[in-house]
Amino acid sequence: MHLPQQAEEWQKGFKKFIDHKFGGTLRGETAPCPCTRCRSMSYEIVNEVRSNLLHRGFSESFILGEGEEKDSFGGISERVDNEGGTGDRDSVKDMMESLIRGSIHGEIMGTESEEPNESAKTFFKLLTEAKRELYPGCKEATKISFIVRLFQIKCMYGLSNSALEAIIGLFSLLLPEGHCVPDTLEKAQKVVRDLGLDYEKIHACINDCVLFRKEYADMDTCPTSGESRWKTSNSDEKEGSCSDDAAPKRRVPQKILRYFPVTPRLQRLYMRANTSEYMRWHKEGLVEDGKIRHPANSMAWKHMDQQFEDFALDPRNVRLGLASDGFNPFGMLNVTYTTWPVILIPYNLPPWLCLKQSFWMMSMLIPGPKSPGNNIDVYLQPLIDELKDLWLKGVQTWDAKVKKNFTLRAVLLWTINDFPAYGMLSGWSTKGKFACPYCNKDTDYLWLKYGSKHCYMGHRRFLPKGHKWHRNKVSFNNKVENRDPPVPLTGEQVLQQYESFEQVTFGKA
Repeated sequence: MHLPQQAEEWQKGFKKFIDHKFGGTLRGETAPCPCTRCRSMSYEIVNEVRSNLLHRGFSESFILGEGEEKDSFGGISERVDNEGGTGDRDSVKDMMESLIRGSIHGEIMGTESEEPNESAKTFFKLLTEAKRELYPGCKEATKISFIVRLFQIKCMYGLSNSALEAIIGLFSLLLPEGHCVPDTLEKAQKVVRDLGLDYEKIHACINDCVLFRKEYADMDTCPTSGESRWKTSNSDEKEGSCSDDAAPKRRVPQKILRYFPVTPRLQRLYMRANTSEYMRWHKEGLVEDGKIRHPANSMAWKHMDQQFEDFALDPRNVRLGLASDGFNPFGMLNVTYTTWPVILIPYNLPPWLCLKQSFWMMSMLIPGPKSPGNNIDVYLQPLIDELKDLWLKGVQTWDAKVKKNFTLRAVLLWTINDFPAYGMLSGWSTKGKFACPYCNKDTDYLWLKYGSKHCYMGHRRFLPKGHKWHRNKVSFNNKVENRDPPVPLTGEQVLQQYESFEQVTFGKA
């Protein structure tokens, strides 16, 4: 790479490098550009990468090997296809690679100086099972991939547990001797739980008043609205008049929140040496050149480090972002239904990884059919409780890079959403007289009589002193703007303002 570009050896090597980075990829796919400006932090198509390298050359850190081949990501991430997957079998394979990350059991457990914790031992055992053939001589599937594929079919086609157990029993009869298919549904479900694909079902009030957990776990009616926790039908009422000897019918909840615990997936990030190293990148690999190349360069991140120095001392502590928005899962305009996923994003990772979908963490699916509105606070309770534990207590985690256990802590830095979702998550109305969450009660609003809506003309306050638009009346509201920008409230002032309001009662009843 240090040779002049005119050299034949450099040109051959450059062609080989481009072919290796983009060979076999689909048209329009991108890869990290290792030029002196991008430094493998921005993704470009093949023509852009070739042009950048010819004009700027390779960055010194890439030449020295500090920034290894980012298209393979050290073996911890698969290629992302811009045009989607190529089929169910490939999607299952990608899922397995994303979950297992190609770790080698013996490599991790060889000469460690400390005993791994129980969750790490379970993961290492799973890695051994992942390599086990479904039956002697089978090259198409392993025990783990077969079970994952089976549960994927169950979810896609709505199979009952009884039907799935019958299918598992059929496979047990048909497969040759020496197969490793579980003989019961419970054993198959245990594999899924160890993979981290399991979730908790938490019953909710039909009016979004409460979740039936903790002190409400044993209640059959909502303590706020009095609505039943269970679905009822005419047949249920008729059966209620039958004899007491009749077998009780299984009750179905009216609304279910599906919660995916975050802690096991954060621990999983440190059980592979390469991933563990990338989780330290924001501290050990970030280039400090006065440019914002990563959220670690932002004022919010630095303010957090200054306020909580004990948290910032260990770069393995995780900084998270939360993203949420509603969508129609049925994809049909004539169906009014809204589901709200809540996703967590670990920002310790380098910029070419932290926004890859394989590292996003689905924390919950808030059910419909209507948007939860301000009642989203009710559904966020399990996540907030888990984040509090991760902040205050932490969790014992095995670090495969240094082969030692450490206490992993996490903090939620910010949320990512559009303005209506921001209003729901913050509890601040994003419409009307005080729509600006920054200006608060000092929002400069104007009611348009003939437009029947508010508009906001105070934005000139934020311009530098002496700016010519401060005196420009004709182009704005026919007034000179001499005011200073509003001073944002501190956390203590926000809390004091919140406590002065009448406390909200959740629920739509």
